[in-house]
Amino acid sequence: MSQLKKLAGQTAIYGISSILGRTVSFFLISVYTGYLTKDDVGAYTALYGYIALFNIIFTYGMETTYFRYATGKGLDPEKVFAQIQSLLITTSLSLGAIIYFSAPTLAVWLNYEGQEQLFRWIAWILAIDAILVIPYAKLRKENRALQFALSKLGNILINVGLNIFFIVLCFHIWNGDWFAGLSPFIGYIYNPDWGLEYIFVSNLIANAAMLPVLFWLTKKFRFGFDRQFLKPMWHYAFPLLFMGLAGTINETFSRTVFEYVLPEGFYEGLTSREVTGIFGANFKLAILMNLIIQAFKYAAEPFFFSQSTEKNSPEIFAKVMHVFVIFCAGLMIAVSVNLDLLGKIFLRGEGYAMGNYIVPVLLLGYLMLGIYFNLSIWFKLTDQTKYSFYITLIGATVTITVLLTMVPLFGLMGGALSTLCCYTVMSVICYYFGQKHFPIPYQTGKAILYILTATGLSYAGFYIQSDSALLQFIFRNLMVIPFLVLILVLEKEKVRLFLKNR
Repeated sequence: MSQLKKLAGQTAIYGISSILGRTVSFFLISVYTGYLTKDDVGAYTALYGYIALFNIIFTYGMETTYFRYATGKGLDPEKVFAQIQSLLITTSLSLGAIIYFSAPTLAVWLNYEGQEQLFRWIAWILAIDAILVIPYAKLRKENRALQFALSKLGNILINVGLNIFFIVLCFHIWNGDWFAGLSPFIGYIYNPDWGLEYIFVSNLIANAAMLPVLFWLTKKFRFGFDRQFLKPMWHYAFPLLFMGLAGTINETFSRTVFEYVLPEGFYEGLTSREVTGIFGANFKLAILMNLIIQAFKYAAEPFFFSQSTEKNSPEIFAKVMHVFVIFCAGLMIAVSVNLDLLGKIFLRGEGYAMGNYIVPVLLLGYLMLGIYFNLSIWFKLTDQTKYSFYITLIGATVTITVLLTMVPLFGLMGGALSTLCCYTVMSVICYYFGQKHFPIPYQTGKAILYILTATGLSYAGFYIQSDSALLQFIFRNLMVIPFLVLILVLEKEKVRLFLKNR
């Protein structure tokens, strides 16, 4: 029991740092949409999609490899750390150098002429990110959860602080709105022609600040290579590279390639990159669902494994899934019917509201991702993780296919459908094979009914209009009531028992 409590406590610490990072990213979008142009927001959306993709290439599965070979293989953990860290430092600097010196070419290829410095900064960001991966992993392996979380939070706070300093504070001081007397001094460090650039500068400085901290925390590092020692690790890591690439394509590819797939002039008066900014900003509104899924993942994964030896574990897993679907379906309605308010709070610039109508589809997509996570417990418990690779690869294929076919036809909605279709297909396949290898009595019929009802009520509420803002708010939020009534009718016995036991 004490070990489970320790695991739960560490899970909470890791979860807080991870979820806080995503939450901060969510709140920063209000800064970006309020102070940057749609073109800059579009570039931010696309380029950070590339960063996510190249992060996988730069680390090529070595984080998981470190955990595997530093525990349970009878090897010296310090040598494993030193060898893998040496390898990552070498490959990260080499790959970073290729991107750095290719910056002018990349800027032309990707339509960022005259902004080569962006790709030079990206090269450094990617290299430092990769170099920090194994020190962070070492902290986790040694159960130094608090040090891990504090260093992560330090990185987040520096990044956010610099974003606000350059994009908001320096802007107003330069314009004489705030602290006008400081304007001459700000001129030495602030370029009023920059906007997007400060996002990357802030990220780069925040990452670089972590290098001495992480190397001090991990210590005992000696650079060196032992080819025979590293060879099996490389073979172990190589398949993980492709699994990671497929997963990242599912998560970020729609935002990365959207501007290149959307026909120019599809939306009158807007460039494809500006529409990408609108797409990326509205994608952030759906992160509310993703935050819940991340929190659930951190809490549920150790729970699933701890319950796996129980005779009634399939019934327990089914109950967890059922409650998860009900809660997330209700959240989907609550967010969808209040998108006008959420949009005004977090999407500060004009024109972003035109993309609000895709958010319910994105929320549904993330709900399907959460369902997939629940379903995936079967191949984790039966050690058939090869299915994870196949299913993820199929999901990536669906993502690319839907993007290429639907975006030219439906614009923003086509991009949203790529997310929904990907995670729906993955869930269906995972459910089919899961029931063959590890049957779990999911209440599938009820789950489908709840999801379809929530989708219908979400869009019904979203499109309700009234001349009175108060009445519109009330009428839209009343859409939650039919869903609650449905739950009470179909789950009355469970609700009664729940209330009785309280």
